[in-house]
Amino acid sequence: MLHSTANFPSFSDLKDSTVRKTVGCRYDRVLSYFHFICRRRSSGTASEGCGERMKENSDWMSKLPPNLHTVPLFNLAIPGSHDSMSFDLDVNSSIVEPDQLRRFSRFCCVRKLVHRWGTTQEVNIKEQLDAGVRYFDLRIARKPKDTDPNRLYFYHGLYTRTEVETVFRDINEWAEKHRKEVLILSLSHFKGFDKFAASLHNHLIHFIKTLFGAKLVPKTDKPTLKTCWDHGRNVIVSYDHPAYQQTALWTKIKYYYADSMDRAVVVSTLSHVLETGKPSNCFFVCGLNLTLPVDRRVLKYVLRICDNFPNVVRRGLPQLLLWVQQQSAKTPFNIVASDVVTRSDFVSTIIQLNWKHQKA
Repeated sequence: MLHSTANFPSFSDLKDSTVRKTVGCRYDRVLSYFHFICRRRSSGTASEGCGERMKENSDWMSKLPPNLHTVPLFNLAIPGSHDSMSFDLDVNSSIVEPDQLRRFSRFCCVRKLVHRWGTTQEVNIKEQLDAGVRYFDLRIARKPKDTDPNRLYFYHGLYTRTEVETVFRDINEWAEKHRKEVLILSLSHFKGFDKFAASLHNHLIHFIKTLFGAKLVPKTDKPTLKTCWDHGRNVIVSYDHPAYQQTALWTKIKYYYADSMDRAVVVSTLSHVLETGKPSNCFFVCGLNLTLPVDRRVLKYVLRICDNFPNVVRRGLPQLLLWVQQQSAKTPFNIVASDVVTRSDFVSTIIQLNWKHQKA
């Protein structure tokens, strides 16, 4: 996860350090070469767990035991993806965040740095859906100089290549074919909406309601799989803006995460939430995602030429999933979100929590 902060080191602060040298074209070529070599050397790839094996969970909700069909969705364990559209970041777009790097958007090497550490997912939305992911963290933005007043993109450090409406059409097409799989779309941030907020929000909401139509699950007290199936509804849209709430849209879904790259801090933070402040009768997310530091400590990570964010996550995800399995015996989870969701059996581990609770 990328953040904007006044403490983020600027190029002038770093004087003659390696980061300052990256502005040069020579370093840019070296960076591209080493990035290519490291991709070839990496034993873990984006295809790990993909293909037929990845589709084993494409209809997992419909396969849950009958006694779970009437359990509120708030009480089911649901796998989700953090910054779900970051697989699609456009390295040629201007930098959106952190603010301290926006002025360096013209330097390709800086954009590549943001791309490498802002990419938290490796497969597209349809592949995530096929893998069993049912919650999507979707951060929306408008490009400041876009000639189309209603065109929107997703972002995480950089803008995505694909427009919001195109992605939503893909999701709707998938939902149409998998009517017993309930999807949760969490829309947030709405960056760059300031000058055109009312028209942009109204246009987006109208598009959502028109596209998903009768598939939208209205905000109810305790939705279950059975009630969704009985009414032919399987898309829940959470809209994180208090000024634009409607019966067809759900309010903000609370997302808990640790602002750290340390797995121990992630475990400690989420354990505290689950044991002392876990919400009831509503959706909530426990994010296993790691977060890059917002000060000079970030250099410890981003200057590793042969490393990237997915690889950092891949090395630590198995331990976090082991904690999830152990913690679930004490305090049930609801939505569990992660980066690189097709790695380390993340989806299967979360789904299996439902079966364990049934046996208990």
